[in-house]
Amino acid sequence: MENPNITVYPGHPYPLGATWDGSGVNFALYADNATRVELCLFRTPDDEAEYVTVKLIERSHQVWHAYLPEVKPGQLYGYRVYGPYEPENGHRYNPNKLLIDPYAKAIAGVIDWHDALFGYEMGHPDGDLSFSETDSAPFIPKSVVIDPAFDWEGVKPPNIPYHKSIIYETHVKGFTQLHPDIPEEIRGTYAGLAHPVTINYLKDLGITAIELMPVHQFVNDRFLEEKGLHNYWGYNSIGFFAPDARYASAGRAGQQVNEFKNMVKEFHKAGIEVILDVVYNHTGEGNQNGPTLSFRGIDNSSYYRLVDDNKRYYNDYTGTGNTLNANLPNVLRLMMDSLRYWILEMHIDGFRFDLAATLARELHEVNRLSAFFDIIHQDPVISQVKLIAEPWDIGEGGYQVGKFPPGWAEWNGKYRDCIRDYWRGAESMLGEFAERFTGSPDLYQDDYRRPTASVNFVTAHDGFTLHDLVSYNEKHNEANGEDNNDGESHNRSWNCGVEGETNDPEIIALRNKQKRNLLTTLFLSQGVPMLVAGDEISRTQGGNNNAYCQDNEISWLNWAAADKELLDFTKKLIQIRKSHPSFCRRRWFKGQPIKGVGLEDIAWFQPHGEEMSEENWSHDFAKSLAIYLNGRGLRTVGVKGEAIIDDSFYVIFNAYHEALDFKLPSKIYAKDWEKIIDTSTNSSEAEVYNAEDMITVDGRSIVLLKHKILANDENTTK
Repeated sequence: MENPNITVYPGHPYPLGATWDGSGVNFALYADNATRVELCLFRTPDDEAEYVTVKLIERSHQVWHAYLPEVKPGQLYGYRVYGPYEPENGHRYNPNKLLIDPYAKAIAGVIDWHDALFGYEMGHPDGDLSFSETDSAPFIPKSVVIDPAFDWEGVKPPNIPYHKSIIYETHVKGFTQLHPDIPEEIRGTYAGLAHPVTINYLKDLGITAIELMPVHQFVNDRFLEEKGLHNYWGYNSIGFFAPDARYASAGRAGQQVNEFKNMVKEFHKAGIEVILDVVYNHTGEGNQNGPTLSFRGIDNSSYYRLVDDNKRYYNDYTGTGNTLNANLPNVLRLMMDSLRYWILEMHIDGFRFDLAATLARELHEVNRLSAFFDIIHQDPVISQVKLIAEPWDIGEGGYQVGKFPPGWAEWNGKYRDCIRDYWRGAESMLGEFAERFTGSPDLYQDDYRRPTASVNFVTAHDGFTLHDLVSYNEKHNEANGEDNNDGESHNRSWNCGVEGETNDPEIIALRNKQKRNLLTTLFLSQGVPMLVAGDEISRTQGGNNNAYCQDNEISWLNWAAADKELLDFTKKLIQIRKSHPSFCRRRWFKGQPIKGVGLEDIAWFQPHGEEMSEENWSHDFAKSLAIYLNGRGLRTVGVKGEAIIDDSFYVIFNAYHEALDFKLPSKIYAKDWEKIIDTSTNSSEAEVYNAEDMITVDGRSIVLLKHKILANDENTTK
């Protein structure tokens, strides 16, 4: 009920949310079509009846606001918003539903599923057109006022350039949940990721950025809970400013914010960037049959894309039931305010945008110059961090790989598909393989973009792990409770002979070799490599290629079963990449002689030693080729652009199932070559070859040869 003893001042319409200024808290809520807004203040997260209600009487344009001097950090609150309940016109106001502040910086706990959370009467013959009078306050987590103060100890973001970046995609909980060397009480939390054991592992591995799967507060779907499952991945946001309380060890009444900040600080101390996977394309409220948790009850028609001729229904480009309307000013402001908050207050280094094509949609068409991209391009804060798009959604024309604006990088799905196809032995792959290996110039070069626009990957959280990719031809998603009908339908044959796990040493050896092939291709390709957590230790999900609902041993990293040999091999690959700018160029290959050197920067060879001609690319040559990378005449990233000397390399790819002999090029390219990688074996024994020697490359293998360039070498840049 309303409490007359609370002092209420008009306050300000901006910033939105609950803002502590050291003396009190300003509350501001955007609700364009509302007729009344009430702020409810709770003493405890479970407070059901004894709470204070403050009527917000000040309204500036579409924002309701008030300033309360007695309120302090740690205060729990929610909103009740009044207005028309007219689903057919897009309005779903119901003051019986307590609502989460869209700008809440922390949320105390998780949803306790109950029919009261729905704006309509569950089971009513009129469905979502009916009206529920049941109070939802006992079942919804409360928003939390936070104190933003934090000691960053002067630690600055690493600011690693794209061409030197190596991204490691992982999950906050899954990475540490089973780690025996991390204290049990912080496993699966932000503090667990910040532990020295985690930091030292990642530094030793050599990655430069950790990309966290969603950490925005998200909704665990009711239908999953009823099946005893959980939304493990978290692509179901409800709080775009709040680090999810489930990953906090320090508490849920605002402590999660400082725990998250401390995690970022520890990564930055170690020289590792933090990238967030963010989901601004939809919310966890679902379609017209979903719950009323926040946006729907605050201003449904001002947040969501509704069907034009019947606003009861939602346009769904995401497969989740709803789509946030990034064309509307208040939604754009929400997204931009959220991004700036994570950069300025949480010190995040970049974002990977889930289903980013949805954010580009003007009406129904994907428009690369939509308002969303225009605003980001002009923003002096957001435009300076790493921006990575998942360049597709499920709508018509939603596959937009290669079509995002300059300044954006993209998850390159064409790279993934091509590299997988090449190593499983698909026909006529050489031409496309060459494009993907050199940074996909066919996708990015003609648009003033660089090779670093391509984020290369062979696996991601969505799909098979690396181990399962080479071990299963069929998905095994039975544990998801959908009769194995979810996820990609098949994996395409890898010709490994046996489905699933096996004790056959020949099959095991072939699979291990294919894992090394895929990793080697990934780390030697131009672009930005992304490694999925656990692929370096042969993590398996037992053939489950859609483990979104498996918050258990299926998804968590099993450190006790770590493949130490593959881990060491991956470390070696990453070190080679980081030590040699030939594999992480800032600019495109030209395929032309380098001034002062005489040799081209890249050359392509057939197995018998002759350079590839245009006609040759239409033939498979037993699915094999060799690539010469000239290390002379590279340019540094620095503003001075001084000339540097790198070693030259000869990379031999043999995707044929039998061994092939390759003739090394003539001495004008190099007089001698040292073998530093052979994916057919884990042996590190050095072998040296001379120009025009024959080298036998095992079936389905890569050999990497290095020619060390010295300052007095013939043809060295003067």
